[in-house]
Amino acid sequence: METNQFGSKTLFVCEPNTILRAEMTHHLAKNSNLNVVGESGDGAECLAFLEKNQVDVLVFDLMLPSIDGLALIDAIKNSGKVAKRPYMVVVSSLSQDGFVSKALSEGVDYFMVKPISVPVLCERVNDIITRQSKDERMLTGLALKSGVFALPRANRQLEEKISNIFITVGIPAHIKGYQFLREAIKLAIDSPEIINSITKRLYPSIAEHFGTSASKVERAIRHAIEVAWNRGKIENINTLFNLKVYSSNEKPTNGEFIALVADKMLIEGA
Repeated sequence: METNQFGSKTLFVCEPNTILRAEMTHHLAKNSNLNVVGESGDGAECLAFLEKNQVDVLVFDLMLPSIDGLALIDAIKNSGKVAKRPYMVVVSSLSQDGFVSKALSEGVDYFMVKPISVPVLCERVNDIITRQSKDERMLTGLALKSGVFALPRANRQLEEKISNIFITVGIPAHIKGYQFLREAIKLAIDSPEIINSITKRLYPSIAEHFGTSASKVERAIRHAIEVAWNRGKIENINTLFNLKVYSSNEKPTNGEFIALVADKMLIEGA
């Protein structure tokens, strides 16, 4: 996995399958920017660890003994005993839309459906490390100028709203285009004019953020949109955007879809 420049982050793995858990921790620990501080196959043990230790990234299944994954998310957010809310990566065989939608709406950052590729899991965790560190640097800069420390919460709320739209239209969280598309929409919300420079500004900006190429960003976003259309959730899309212009035989371009979602978020006060 590619090394990033932002320093070591702590990680905890909660996975009931001992063989998979060992494979996860082994590969994740190879990243010099990660410090795997603990592992467990039990939800209650995981929560107890989080209440005593600050963890940057939590990788966990939804099906856990003692406390299941959704209850774990709720405890992390609302118990008041977890000092630092970690970035959360779910790895689960519960792939029904209801479970995925619920997890994403509760603030999960990635949802990967089992069986998984552990190297791909490592890439997703590395994406989180990069994004988290950039958010922290941006927050520090704003704080020095204005004393305002609300950016991460607002940013997380925006990401949750975008994730809800994606699950409604049928874009799965485990594909790479999901993350690129989410970043593209956030950029279009912050700078609406960027949609007019999609190849010269938007794709290169996303590529720089994730350490990849603009052409890979373009292809991955196109694939994500194609997946949504192939899933046949056209009525969901039309209902969501209050439009009746799309059918199974016609789909928007990357730029059209990004602009459509960004406009909806801006109208709703994003």
